[in-house]
Amino acid sequence: MITAFVLLDVHVDRVPEVAEELCRLEGVTEVYSVTGRYDLIAKVRVARNEDLADVVTGHIGKVAGITGSETVIAFRSYPTEALDAGFALGQDPPT
Repeated sequence: MITAFVLLDVHVDRVPEVAEELCRLEGVTEVYSVTGRYDLIAKVRVARNEDLADVVTGHIGKVAGITGSETVIAFRSYPTEALDAGFALGQDPPT
């Protein structure tokens, strides 16, 4: 399984609509509104590189309101516990 993250520049007035449309695309498993350089990040999971090309250029790239994108492919994922710990940094420990 191939996992990729598509970092998206979006017209500010279209962010919610673009996010909703992306969520309906086959291969897109999650969409995040984020701070920083990009407006949205879409997580894509597909079986083959050819499928990734279809999703990114054939579908995501045609969504109205997207002005630019950058795609990064994940090499490796880490255990959920490690990811959860990273997202918990700065939070109060559970009581």
